[in-house]
Amino acid sequence: MTESNVLNGRMPQFPEPYWRDSVKIPSFPKLTEDIKVDTAIIGGGISGITTAYLLAKEGVKIALFDASNILNGTTGHTTAKITAQHDIIYDELINNLGEEKARLYYKANDEALRFIKNTVKENKIECDFTEEDAYIYASSDQSISKINNEFKAYEKLGINSEYVTSIPLPLQMKASIVMKNQAQFHPLKYLTHLVQFITHAGGTIYENTTAVDIDNGEHPQITTRDGHKVTCNHVIVCSHFPFHDLYGFYFAKMYAERSYVLGVKTKKDFPGGMYLSADNPTRSLRYTMMNGEKLVLVGGESHKTGQGIPTIKHYEALEAFAEQTFGIKEIPYRWSAQDLITLDKIPYVGHITSNHPNIFVATGYRKWGMTNSTVAALLIRDLIMEKDNPYHELYSPSRFNADPSVKNFITQNIDVAKHLVQGKLEIVHKKPEDLANGNGDVVTVNGQRAGAYRDDNGTLHIINTTCTHMGCEIEWNSGDRTWDCPCHGSRFSIHGDVIEGPAEIPLKRIEAE
Repeated sequence: MTESNVLNGRMPQFPEPYWRDSVKIPSFPKLTEDIKVDTAIIGGGISGITTAYLLAKEGVKIALFDASNILNGTTGHTTAKITAQHDIIYDELINNLGEEKARLYYKANDEALRFIKNTVKENKIECDFTEEDAYIYASSDQSISKINNEFKAYEKLGINSEYVTSIPLPLQMKASIVMKNQAQFHPLKYLTHLVQFITHAGGTIYENTTAVDIDNGEHPQITTRDGHKVTCNHVIVCSHFPFHDLYGFYFAKMYAERSYVLGVKTKKDFPGGMYLSADNPTRSLRYTMMNGEKLVLVGGESHKTGQGIPTIKHYEALEAFAEQTFGIKEIPYRWSAQDLITLDKIPYVGHITSNHPNIFVATGYRKWGMTNSTVAALLIRDLIMEKDNPYHELYSPSRFNADPSVKNFITQNIDVAKHLVQGKLEIVHKKPEDLANGNGDVVTVNGQRAGAYRDDNGTLHIINTTCTHMGCEIEWNSGDRTWDCPCHGSRFSIHGDVIEGPAEIPLKRIEAE
């Protein structure tokens, strides 16, 4: 079955998140001159916008820059659960980092939830905010022990929770933990309100402005792709993957995963609540209101970027799960997201390296960006304003926890080396003329490995498949029609343009002889 045949079924042909399709997002100009500000923020997602909001409230003159359009990255493709229940994590944190750090992680994210709740209430933001209980459930005997151990961790940390043997969903399950009084919202309705505050407070926002370099010093200077200079006292890098590494070696300390979401109108009513399976493949469930009707967000199917089965198969697996569980009336939306995972699963937030006191970074949220991004914004605000923050050391990018960091560092970089070699040794037999309309694949062009996509009009788009970051060979992503790197998670459009870093340079385009 071809990609086009699959996508012409119940699922939309092209991925588009409900969030971006259901709200009017303001647009901003491109930077066209040199400027000076107190603080420059790179990245227009929830991290950058929340940080800009907090600093603007402190009277700091800020400028925020995005390489494309604000709210179009991971923030625009989230499931938008506001919860401190970050999968099964607290038992692992206690075992690897100790009870004190595990408790700090919970407190940080619980405070972030309450910050969002208070911000919504105080500013009367209409963003579909509702309080919901969050469940992790086990469907197999193998996962019961994980649930039991996680509940014991909850009890040690004093987390408001309950152990239950049934959930209000038509699913077979063995055991579940409920974290009480968590929340969900429409993230872009929330953030567009913060954007309004930023601009009314005198902050400036620039879109289609790509930062390519930072000159370090007492007054750091950012250079854009067009050659304009931004001079400031502080730089905050919130670009998902740090666009400039400054010898922090983030590409070796994180790996990228993709996951998938269907927005489904269901035959059976969704009872409310937020759900996550403890079994693999993961299943995530929540709802949002769309035109007075519940749209159920069915998510999961995580895998390393650029690796595994054809990505359209992940959408198909979610479709089958939704049909079996609720029955499907319609699937008006589908989308995917990319998330970065650190060596010890705690984000990197703080000074980008110990040698750069005026440059900050926020990255590695491990799929739980709504609270972790808010933690990051509050922490960086405090660092810049020279206020005490109890989570500084826990989130510090300069930390290195010997266990599990050493083991994970070795595992991830062996995986990188394996895919680097495999890509170089691959023998490719397919040619561009073998591709049907709407299909892409690795092909041979002029005797060399290349990537080709034939659009719906029959036009071929051919690129060099060598990733411009560190030379790995990219792979075709059939579900999202992108080229993805299996080594460090860089993603490129069918034309070779960078969609996600760490790559900064587009792929070379090829003309077939």
